[in-house]
Amino acid sequence: METNEYIVSLHEEIHWLQNVINQVISSYLQHEEAEDIHWTDITMPDLSEVNSPFANTVREWDLNNLERVVLALAMTPHILPEALDIFFGQNKIYNRGFTEFGGVIDKNHSGFLPTGQTLLFLTTALNPEWRLEVFSIFENQHIFQQEQVVQMQPVEGYLPKYNGVLSLNHRWLHYFITGEKPKLEHSVSFPAQKITTNLAWDDVVLNPEIMDQVAELTTWLSHKNTLLEDWGLSKHLKPGYRALFYGPPGTGKTLTVSLLGKNLGLDVYRVDLSMIVSKYIGETEKNLSRIFDTAAHQNWILFFDEADALFGKRTKANSSNDRHANQQTAYLLQRIEDFPGFIILASNLKANMDKAFSRRFQSIIHFKMPSAEERFKLWQNVFTGTCTLADDIDLYKISEDYELAGGAIINVLRYCALAAVQRGDTVVNKQELLTGIRRELKKENKTITQT
Repeated sequence: METNEYIVSLHEEIHWLQNVINQVISSYLQHEEAEDIHWTDITMPDLSEVNSPFANTVREWDLNNLERVVLALAMTPHILPEALDIFFGQNKIYNRGFTEFGGVIDKNHSGFLPTGQTLLFLTTALNPEWRLEVFSIFENQHIFQQEQVVQMQPVEGYLPKYNGVLSLNHRWLHYFITGEKPKLEHSVSFPAQKITTNLAWDDVVLNPEIMDQVAELTTWLSHKNTLLEDWGLSKHLKPGYRALFYGPPGTGKTLTVSLLGKNLGLDVYRVDLSMIVSKYIGETEKNLSRIFDTAAHQNWILFFDEADALFGKRTKANSSNDRHANQQTAYLLQRIEDFPGFIILASNLKANMDKAFSRRFQSIIHFKMPSAEERFKLWQNVFTGTCTLADDIDLYKISEDYELAGGAIINVLRYCALAAVQRGDTVVNKQELLTGIRRELKKENKTITQT
């Protein structure tokens, strides 16, 4: 089926919605020409034989007429905005629009933007008892929320909740139109970024104790469903799993997270804390909520790097700012406790983390500075390609003399490769290697003597 046929399928759904709208308004306002039928008696488009992204989704999720109204109403401003112009009708008694129709008009959109109130009018004006069923569509367990399809935009605290604009996620709109679902993009609405690696476990040099603990994480990710469902452990264990990686920078925390995802076929999303933490009360929680809500029903690894900014120790509540910070920490505690997925937090120092968080980790792994033997392996790994070391360099002595983490060794490689290529060579001399090491140690206010 071509893309234009996908559009035809969407138009047919919207035309059905138009008939529903007309019937509800006519019945509600008691128009003389109104047909004596309920809107649920209006036949929905038959999608049983239609092969379009929209039709396939409706069938897969077995959506009922109420759910299809929700989906069509959220989709209409993007496909056929004029289909909602009927809501601009005037209440002749008050010479203004009908309050019960809801909706908003935006300066950047001349059409009618439906809100939760618009949905409530359509579905409950004739059946007020159906309100709870409508409310359930916006609860976390509903497929629309699990898949982040339709949402109500937040409103100011003093406004009715259902005054929020009913919105269709742009990824799903794109999928319904083209058949392709774009990947999540790093943005204000989704402040996280997918991370990957070209390396393999053979490229990682970690001591056996760390690797054993990482193997436990792999086992959980591989057999979680078996343990919870087949073994019946869901009565005792929550589906979520939380791990803390702590240790100096460059010791392999981020690489280990990336390799976990790569080897298990799971996407890893690193949360951008710079876009989450806000000085404004309530904003940090709101930003985090977007992440947790989006990731809650995805098979991802959610990675909080340098997590001290969010999960640090609570302070004595000596000021309103302290109380706000502590409230924020309490909120985070609850969200990670309830999160059904896999979360990894990384910190340079375990001591920076609030003890209340530490108790909630199923696994705490200390990424120590590599030993001399491990540093030797790291040096060997990075200088095995085209860029090599001069024969007079005693690599084992270098490993013994200079305590560097894997990330710092990679930085030395980068410096040495640039120095060598500038000379038109591929072999790094001893002076270049020591200069590279000196630059890295200087970052930690350390100096070296010539070897």
